Amino acid sequence: MLIQPLLDKLTQLRLPAFREGLKEQLNNPKYAELSFEERLALLVDLQCTSRDDKRLQRLVKQAAFSQPACIEALEISPARGLDRRFILELGQGNWIDQHLNTLVIGPTGSGKSFISCALGLSACRTNHSVRYFRTSRLLFQLARSHLDDSYPTLLAGLAKIDLLILDDWMRDPISASETRDLLEILDDRFGRVSTLVVSQLPVAEWFSQFPNPTLADAILDRLIHNAYRLNLTGDSQRKVRAAATMPTT
Repeated sequence: MLIQPLLDKLTQLRLPAFREGLKEQLNNPKYAELSFEERLALLVDLQCTSRDDKRLQRLVKQAAFSQPACIEALEISPARGLDRRFILELGQGNWIDQHLNTLVIGPTGSGKSFISCALGLSACRTNHSVRYFRTSRLLFQLARSHLDDSYPTLLAGLAKIDLLILDDWMRDPISASETRDLLEILDDRFGRVSTLVVSQLPVAEWFSQFPNPTLADAILDRLIHNAYRLNLTGDSQRKVRAAATMPTT
């Protein structure tokens, strides 16, 4: 068989890694020492790895994280309110498979957003779809969708995401219409998919931020009763990093 037609067929089949691996095997005499099955297994592994990498890249791009972050880069210490075993457990993503939530609470600069993005990346690595939003921007997008009649489509899309990350939760005053929008989102997601909420405010203060007590009850009921909690403590990570980079005299 001529090699070029075979390579062309691998291109048609969308097996680029397999194709490049075959070219490498043909040009490297060391592969002749391997059996047919061993050489084939190497090519299949190359293609599978390539597809896994591309799938991860696609999931990370769709997630639109606010910053690059991963669990490996986390500074895990009791002083920050972080338990290594608990963080690694969350990173495995079983809570997402069980359709549970996670709440990340802590003062400004404590690294809440970094942790949420790190957990989001771990979710992508376990083949879960993720979408990161600052809550205010999601609410703005929802308000615009009411005007152009895309609201049902937006809600349907949000309902399908395996892990929805809502950062800066309750940071800004919230209106009655925004409260209804949040309830619609969380009602669609409850018991079906997972939500990760990041907030400066303690959970006990969330209820008072909503203008409608009935809707507040409904929202919190869908968020907090089936949720893991991370309560961060310690100095601002921005302050710590700034001090570490200051020149000494």
